[in-house]
Amino acid sequence: MNKKPSRSLSELDRFITPFRVDGSARFHLKSFKTNEKGGLDKQEAEKIVAANQVRLRDFQEKLYAQDRWSVLVVLQGMDAAGKDSTIKHIFEDVNPQGCEVTSFKQPTSHELKHGYLWRSMIATPKRGSIGIFNRSYYEDCLITRVHPELLENERLPSKLITKNIWRERFEDIVAFERYLARNGTVILKFFLNISREEQRQRFLDRLDQPAKIWKFSMDDVTERAWWNRYQAVYQDIVRDTSTPLAPWYVVPSDHKWFARVVIGSVIVRTLEGLDLKFPRADKTSIEEFKRVRKALEDESTRGLKRETQKAAKKLGRHARA
Repeated sequence: MNKKPSRSLSELDRFITPFRVDGSARFHLKSFKTNEKGGLDKQEAEKIVAANQVRLRDFQEKLYAQDRWSVLVVLQGMDAAGKDSTIKHIFEDVNPQGCEVTSFKQPTSHELKHGYLWRSMIATPKRGSIGIFNRSYYEDCLITRVHPELLENERLPSKLITKNIWRERFEDIVAFERYLARNGTVILKFFLNISREEQRQRFLDRLDQPAKIWKFSMDDVTERAWWNRYQAVYQDIVRDTSTPLAPWYVVPSDHKWFARVVIGSVIVRTLEGLDLKFPRADKTSIEEFKRVRKALEDESTRGLKRETQKAAKKLGRHARA
């Protein structure tokens, strides 16, 4: 039985429930505001983010020690939606041994020789670990759908490229996520929902800051021409792949500080629900630990005895001299 959540953790639900989509109700992306603040100001939000960092560190240590569950965090969003900074701020206190980030960029020629889910399958987190996908297998239902000519790179048999291909891919993804969930991987999917105007402002900020200009390319501006198409495809993705086992969270991302509140709150509340504990030693292990302790204590006693004997001999030599 899961332990009763603390009051402080249960209070996070107001930053979670309004943004959760699990397929139980009709979904319209336009119904979700991009500039939501949850009644917070930036200072209040930063305190919640800091508290969640501490909670996540503690939960992750138990997750790693228990070695039963794994957690997959999927981050999707338009360019400049804040995926990189989300990873930096939310996971900065997590032990790197139990956390791995995979960034999915344009597939290599080797990856294209496999099915589109292949490179994601081999990157899924092992038990006891948190895996973070910066973009993911959803790109193969997103960019490829906005630019269907990219399907040619996958070298699929022509008879398989039909008008049903996107519905079939959604079915494949739902089945893939169900398989992961049934094998102990908790899936948390976040769509960082940013407005077109906020994206424009962030692009301009990148151009004005030498430390950020490396992130910018002309392709980013070119893709803005397809904004409405991307939004329509994201609506289909969230609507058709939201399930209770792998829900989407449509995160208001015009204010990065509030996006971090939502994402961090979802993660720590989910980990709390796993009832994570440090493993308890069985009777055999306890007896072994007793033997280990005795050996170490005996080693210390023998060492002290040898040092005492050496000191006595040294004093004896000085006395004779």
